[in-house]
Amino acid sequence: MTTLDEKFRTLEADNAPGQEVRQDTCDLNAIMRGGKLNGVPVDFSHGDVDAFPPTPGTSKAWIHGFEMGGQQAYTEYRGASSIREGLAERLSTFTGGPISADRELIITPGTQGALFLALGATVTSGTKVAVVEPDYFANRKLVKFFGGEIMPIPLHYQGPPSENGLDLNRLEAALKSGTEVLVFSTPNNPSGLVYSSSSITSIAALAAAHNVTIIVDQLYSRMLYSGEVYTHLRACDTKPENLITIMGPSKTESLSGLRLGTAFGTSRLIDRMERLQAIVSLRAAGYNQAALETWFQEPSGWMEKRISEHEAIRDGLLNIFRPAGLLTATPQAGSYLFPQLPPLDIESETFVRLLRHQAGVTVTPGSEFGPTSRDSIRLNFSQEHAAALAAAERIVNMIEVYRS
Repeated sequence: MTTLDEKFRTLEADNAPGQEVRQDTCDLNAIMRGGKLNGVPVDFSHGDVDAFPPTPGTSKAWIHGFEMGGQQAYTEYRGASSIREGLAERLSTFTGGPISADRELIITPGTQGALFLALGATVTSGTKVAVVEPDYFANRKLVKFFGGEIMPIPLHYQGPPSENGLDLNRLEAALKSGTEVLVFSTPNNPSGLVYSSSSITSIAALAAAHNVTIIVDQLYSRMLYSGEVYTHLRACDTKPENLITIMGPSKTESLSGLRLGTAFGTSRLIDRMERLQAIVSLRAAGYNQAALETWFQEPSGWMEKRISEHEAIRDGLLNIFRPAGLLTATPQAGSYLFPQLPPLDIESETFVRLLRHQAGVTVTPGSEFGPTSRDSIRLNFSQEHAAALAAAERIVNMIEVYRS
């Protein structure tokens, strides 16, 4: 039987964004080689909202919500109905299928809150859950926390595009063995891979055939790079009866500080999520919900400019890492890079700590995204361009210091 201490250890948060100060767990001076490398500190564990500020008009919308007072402060548990109505229309247009504002949509405290509610609404002790590896770190932690059994499904992301994607054979085998829930992100966090149309269609058909619930995180689905095409699972002709899509303005739109997210899909599951939210947080912060009025309504050209700026940073980083021998897949969307480290004389987790102390560069260890990714590091490259490239050069220098 799992004890409470064991249960909460699954939620270890030392490597979460903003938690770097808690990572000093070894005598760094005893293993340092090569001295201190100077440079402007760069925190790749999360995006820089100073380099990429929130969407125009957000503060004005928030102030309007604040000035509305109690009417906005104490919304329905699933969010203000007037805001949900506009969101349902815009999200329906974007994802290719109708959404009922009353029955199929909930506003949550960030997409992290949406993920917690969705898994809490579908996973209990012994539930078999297909979890992609690598994928968002909270998926594994929450499945374990709710008592579910993880069924790992490999994601191939480092080969030619035609060979990348989810291992559909492993997925089908897991579904045949009694798996009840599949949770995954597309674009994938941490690799930036966008699931192909054929992959999404196959996943939807398999889930429908085996009566499996799907929770799909589409947080970065607006930030697609040149020539990339996105397929929304909820727009497939054949799809599971139980489906939850998670989206929010935290990353691409730099609104993470307001903790806003949405989940939409099967009304029965949305009802469960609302009941859970009602005892966890009551609602997404009432005043903050007003900022969602700006989502999908940015000024003309704003999104295109943001994407092109991130694509330039991505390409600059690839031009630094690849000549240095780091195996690094090309992100198709989002702002994550997931290079694989070469063999080092020290453990990868130790390298991550030394990188912060010696080079002023904070990254997230690959072990957060699955046991098969311990030799990788994740960078959120939504940073000031020159600072990001300079930090990448320092990463390469550090690798040479500790290369096996």
